Amino acid sequence: MELINGNEIAATIVAELKEEVSLLQGKKPCITFIRVGDDPASVSYVNKKNKIAAEIGMTPKLEQFPLDVSKEELFAKIDELNADPSVHGILIQAPLPSHIDAVETFRRVDPGKDVDGFHTVNIGKICQEDETGFVACTPAGIMELLSRSNVSLDGKHVVVLGRSLIVGKPVALLAMQRQSWANATVTVCHSRTTDLPSITRQADVLIAAIGKPEFVTKDMVKPGVVVIDVGINRVADSSRKSGYRLTGDVNFAEVSPLASKITPVPGGVGPMTVAMLMKNTLKAFKLAQA
Repeated sequence: MELINGNEIAATIVAELKEEVSLLQGKKPCITFIRVGDDPASVSYVNKKNKIAAEIGMTPKLEQFPLDVSKEELFAKIDELNADPSVHGILIQAPLPSHIDAVETFRRVDPGKDVDGFHTVNIGKICQEDETGFVACTPAGIMELLSRSNVSLDGKHVVVLGRSLIVGKPVALLAMQRQSWANATVTVCHSRTTDLPSITRQADVLIAAIGKPEFVTKDMVKPGVVVIDVGINRVADSSRKSGYRLTGDVNFAEVSPLASKITPVPGGVGPMTVAMLMKNTLKAFKLAQA
């Protein structure tokens, strides 16, 4: 069993981006983060993204709003950033408060600045295999992990557990593209799938993004499978100082002995999401200059 080290691969991508940005003459790529409220996880995520953007040599900016911000005020700020030529990427940190619809908010961002890849136009461009679009960062990170770990998807059966807009749907669309790094046969499973283990056992590559801790067990995989565990769940653990431990959607102890390659949690897909956000921001900068 080989561990797919997302920390190492993400660090390599960040180093590549840093070198590329250092060669740019004049202005640098600028990404603006929009955060509503002070959810501790959101604050932590934005701080991390901000730090890595600065490390690469990009210009990070932060727009903060209180939880009771009106939709009109938030959208006015998005419109302002859309119109600002010095801003190349816009990221709206989830979650948003219940009175503001997330999908409507994602659609408000200019598709050419939607470095999160959630705009209808950018999701449509994945379907059309139009490379001018932006791929959502976690699915893009998954494909990069597979590619840089020498996992060929050509003719393989990829089973995706989960049908979310953020991971399941876009990663399925990517894996089936007519590209040298794709060409897979894809099955998408979800909460209503009948006899799930009989399908997951067919997977050459299993992508688990179902949001249930340690859901995938050894009876659900075949020997030699490549496992990408997207889940990150907090499970109570009295032996830890924090009172919890982080675990994926895969029971690592059970499944890893059967897998040929597997991502850990943490340290697998998570770091790749931030790295691909930065890659999208540089791409947006280049497209804006074209």
